[in-house]
Parts: sequence; structure tokens; C-alpha cells
Amino acid sequence: MRVGDVEILPLNDGWLHAPAAFFGPTADFAAHQDLLGPDGTMQLPIGAFVLRTNDTTVLIDAGVGDVHNSYFDGGRLLDRLTANGLTPGDIDRVVCTHLHADHTGWVIDERDRSPVFGNAVFSTGAADWELFVEQKAGGRAALSPHLYEGLRALADADRVELLSGDAPIAPGVSCLAAPGHTPGHFVVVISSGTARALLLGDAITCPVQLEEAEWGAIADVDPALAARTRELLWRELETEGTVGTGAHFPDLEFGRVLSGEGRRWLT
Repeated sequence: MRVGDVEILPLNDGWLHAPAAFFGPTADFAAHQDLLGPDGTMQLPIGAFVLRTNDTTVLIDAGVGDVHNSYFDGGRLLDRLTANGLTPGDIDRVVCTHLHADHTGWVIDERDRSPVFGNAVFSTGAADWELFVEQKAGGRAALSPHLYEGLRALADADRVELLSGDAPIAPGVSCLAAPGHTPGHFVVVISSGTARALLLGDAITCPVQLEEAEWGAIADVDPALAARTRELLWRELETEGTVGTGAHFPDLEFGRVLSGEGRRWLT
């Protein structure tokens, strides 16, 4: 997909096996049995996106890494890069919409605490950095030790740029604050004229939340704020010329909201 001069390349690092309770204790799948597999979980992709402009290559989110358990089955991102003619050294900037494990897995090599993308500057939301890295409100416990140590080393090497508001990321690419899932969560906006593509991170987990507005995500730090953010983003996706996808949307496929009598998601 392309918006203006920016090519958008979705890459799947693996799968999230989300139980029904993932969307909260009140989520009722009676009308959505088609979303559940035989084991009673939803199999959702763990997405990352490469943005290629005329002079820079940006990785948006970094998968879960080489993790294999009942919840995550990752480990494919570097192979996906290779299949598209890219190496980790080609990435100029790694931008994480937030600092949860399934978006930061390939940022730091667990074996030696070195950056996987050795030439890249790292960016994330300033409020997430304060919570998870600066340890305000006890946030350090949410980061694995190797990620914490690796991010600290990147900061010491002056290779961290924190983002807030509508800060630019690259030509035609900026961030848009979307708090609630985490305090510093943001959406990445790729724009050219009236055309826009939104990379939603985890601000919206899955299109079913358009129909089931009260469904959240079990990892939402502030569920009420996350719900307000989702509604604002759905409205953005009703705008002419605007499409979007999230890190866990089926097939990482872009779509838009059709408004009118009963909004619905159209890919």
C-alpha cells in the first residue's frame, strides 16, 4: 500500500492466541462464535509495519520476538524483513506505538542486550517512557530486564527520541496521541493531501469493537480513557479518504468505517 511518497509494508511476527476474556469479563461471544477457534481463543496477528520514504526506512512496532507459549507464537519478523529485501541494518528508525511486550520484542537482543536494529534511532511515547523506563508509578516491573537495560543503554548513547502530541516521524508521517491502552500510546498517521492511513497499534484491538463498543482489552491501563479514544478513532475512520489497521487486525488489512444506519467495518 502507498500513501503519497510513503510505502506501507505490513509484516506479521506471529500470532496472539487471545482468550474470550481478553476483551474484558463482560465480553459475550454468543454472536461472534466465528471469531473463536476450536480452543476457544481468537488467533490474531502480531503486526509490525515498515514505512519506506524516498530517504528513510521506519519500522512501526517490533513484534513479540522469539517467544513461543500458550499466548504468543512469534519469531518471524526478521525473516519477513529478509523476504522483502531488507536487513535489520536498513532500518533507520524504530517507532513503538507503546511499550508492551508484543510491540517491543525485537528492539533489544535478549542474549547480549544489544539493539537488533543497530543503525536505528528508537522512539516511543514520552508518557510510556516515564511509566515503563523511568519507573514512575512502579512501571519497571512491566518490562523484561533485557529490554529495560537495552533501552537505558540506547538513551545513554543518545539514540532515543521521545514523541508526544502530533510530532513528525518522517516526511508524510507523524504521530497522534491515543492514550488509554497505555498513557503514551499513539497512532501513526501517514498522509498525503486528503489521503490518510492510520496505524492504530493497540488503541483498537480488533474491528469487532466497532460493533461491541463496550469491549476493551485486558491490558488497558485506563479502560474509560481507552474507550473514549476508540470512539474518536472510529470517527476518524469515517472520514473520506481515511483508512486504518491495527497491530492485531485480521490479516493486517486496511479498512474504513461506513457510517449511516449501523456503522460497519469495510476492508
